[in-house]
Amino acid sequence: MGSITRQIIHTAKAPAAIGPYSQAVRVNNTVYLSGSIGLNPETGALVEGIKEQTHQSLRNIGEVLKAAGADYTNVVKTTVLLADINDFATVNDIYKEYFKSNFPARAAYQAAALPKAALVEIEAIAVVGEIEDKSE
Repeated sequence: MGSITRQIIHTAKAPAAIGPYSQAVRVNNTVYLSGSIGLNPETGALVEGIKEQTHQSLRNIGEVLKAAGADYTNVVKTTVLLADINDFATVNDIYKEYFKSNFPARAAYQAAALPKAALVEIEAIAVVGEIEDKSE
């Protein structure tokens, strides 16, 4: 059996982990990104409102993807956690600004509470390497 390569991904351009976890872990060609809330990486403060938190969370994800040698087009699965499921449509509208085609698979849930009283948290799984898209 061949060896498996594990690489811890970290960038100062996204908020540091607020617990005992990594921003992302790459295992061979798969990158597992931890949940991202709307923290400003420069101040460490949570931005205000569902729209800004969604944008900031996705920008943070973009920076971690970049550090892993990927971008939004490499994402194959996301999970969206919401403090209020009624924000689903708002988050969707913003989400489409970052994921424009060949959308990743996704799940979305309302959570009882999110870290730092965030309104949204998004996690992702991406693949790194040359991607060949095929239609059905």
